[in-house]
Amino acid sequence: MKDHSPITEAEIANLVDHFYAKVRKDDEIGPLFNQEVQNWDAHLALLKDFWSTILLATGRYKGNPLVAHFRLPIEETYFARWLALFTETAREVMTPPHAAIAVRKAHLIATNIKRVLASRSEPPDLVTSTGPTVKS
Repeated sequence: MKDHSPITEAEIANLVDHFYAKVRKDDEIGPLFNQEVQNWDAHLALLKDFWSTILLATGRYKGNPLVAHFRLPIEETYFARWLALFTETAREVMTPPHAAIAVRKAHLIATNIKRVLASRSEPPDLVTSTGPTVKS
């Protein structure tokens, strides 16, 4: 029988907390995150808003992840590690159908951020919450 229950805010909070606990300890991507994030409590709250917006369309996240990541020294290999940890964590803390949805969204996000970072010589497109893309 398929699980047709909606993803909950509690699941999102649990996913974010467990995932970033792993990220912070990870030998490959942990140092970058730990260097860049000055206030983990505030950052986790922001990420919970982000994933709530992505998975539940709540609109709580008002930032632009493309702009936020544009200046960081992110290497191609970091995406594979980020996705591996995210997938592992989602499968540990969510039901299989909910994990599949979150992982699919994470892959789309990673693909989009990689595309933007590949063209770092140009400023990133700003995608507004209303949809249209505008150049800054």
